[in-house]
Amino acid sequence: MLVSAPASGQGKTSVTAALARWHTKQGRRVRVFKTGPDFLDPMVLERASGTPAYQLDLWMCGEADVRQRLFDAAGACDLILVEGVMGLFDGDPSSADLAQELGLPVMTVIDGSAMAQTFGAVACGMASYRKKLSMYGVAANRVGSDYHAKLLKESLPASLHWLGALPRDEALVLPERHLGLIAAAELDDIDARLDALANAWSQHASTELPTPTRFKEQHIDPVPMQLHKQRIAIARDAAFCFIYQANLDLLSEAGAELRFFSPLAGDSLPECDAVWLPGGYPELHLSTLSARRDLHKALRDHRDADKPILAECGGLLFGLESLADRDGNEAPMAGLLAGRAVMQSRLAALGMQSVELPEGKLRGHTFHYARAWIDEKPLAHAANPNNGPCQEAVYRDRGLTASFVHLYFPSNPLAAQRLFLP
Repeated sequence: MLVSAPASGQGKTSVTAALARWHTKQGRRVRVFKTGPDFLDPMVLERASGTPAYQLDLWMCGEADVRQRLFDAAGACDLILVEGVMGLFDGDPSSADLAQELGLPVMTVIDGSAMAQTFGAVACGMASYRKKLSMYGVAANRVGSDYHAKLLKESLPASLHWLGALPRDEALVLPERHLGLIAAAELDDIDARLDALANAWSQHASTELPTPTRFKEQHIDPVPMQLHKQRIAIARDAAFCFIYQANLDLLSEAGAELRFFSPLAGDSLPECDAVWLPGGYPELHLSTLSARRDLHKALRDHRDADKPILAECGGLLFGLESLADRDGNEAPMAGLLAGRAVMQSRLAALGMQSVELPEGKLRGHTFHYARAWIDEKPLAHAANPNNGPCQEAVYRDRGLTASFVHLYFPSNPLAAQRLFLP
C-alpha cells in the first residue's frame, strides 16, 4: 500500500511506522519505501521494519529504478509499504502519480482530531478526485476515544476499508526540528516509541490487506566497476547523516571500499583515495566540528593533493571557512572553500535538481535553511525540473566538488563514480 494523506502533518510517518512495526510483530516480512527524496522519514521507517528504507521517485530515481526496487522487495517480503510525500496529489510527480503508474493501492491518513462524519466526506473526495487511482482504505490519526474512532469508521462508505487509527497522545508523537523529524539514531527511546505506536495501532487495526500487486523485473545494466579497490572515506554521524542507502549500495557494487568515520567522535580521516562529506546537521555541532583542526588540515591536504572530495549541503557548510547557527554563534570550519554561511529561520531552498557536470548529468534535490556567501566562481548551476526558483551552484577546487545538492548516484552511475576518481 501507498500511505498518503490530504496534506503534510496528518501523520503519514507515524501511521506507516505503526503499520510496519505492528505487521512485523505479527511475523510478516515488511519492506518500507519513501516517496520523494526525504532522508529523515526513512530512518524511522527502517527502524520500524528492521530493513533499509529506500527512496522512490519517478523523476529523481527514474521509473526503471523504482520498478526494480519494488520487484526485488516483492520477492523478499510479505508486505510493502510506501510512505507518500506531502498531500496525495501535491507535486509533479506526486504520490498519486507513483501509485497510479505502479498500480499501488492507496491508504489515506486523515487527522480526525477536529472532525466526525466529515471524515468520510474528505475520504470520499480523495477517492474520487482521480478515477484511475485505486483508493483502498482510510486510517485516522489523533483520535480522541474509541467512540470517536467508531464515528469516523461509520462515516466511510462500504467501498473504502477502515484500516485503523492512532489516538491523540503526546507519547506517540515523533519529535521534530527545522528539517523535519529528528533522526532516529538521536532518539534513545526510538524503539519504545515505535512499540507504543504499534500497540496503539492494534486497538483499531484491520488485519485485512489489499489484493497483491505484481511487479515486473526491469532490465537495468549492471553497475560498471570503475571504483575497484578505491578507498572512500565517508563521514557518518549525527552531523553527517543524510545518506541514501542506494548511494552506498552503488559505491559498493562499483568495487569501492567504504571507510566510515565520525568527525564528532574525534575519528581521524581514514587512509583513503576519496572523501564524501554528506549532508546533515553541522550547525548543531559547531563547537565540536570547529575544534577538529586536525581533520580540517587532513581534508585540506587531501584537496591540495588533487584527490576527490564530494561535499553535499551540510558537507559544504562544514567545508566553508565559517558557519553560524540560528542564534548567531559563528565558528571556524574546515576552510576547503572560501566563504561563510549562516543558518536562518526561513527555508532557503527546496526542490528537485538536475546538474550537468564534466562527469555527466546527475539528479538529486536541495532542502536547506542556510544562506551562504562563497567567494568562488561556480562550475555549474543546477536546474529545477518544475521551473522552480531553486538552481543551486556547484563549486569545484581541484578534486573538491561542493554544492547544496544531494545527489542520487543511481540516476547516473558512471557520473557518480567519476566524482570519486582522480
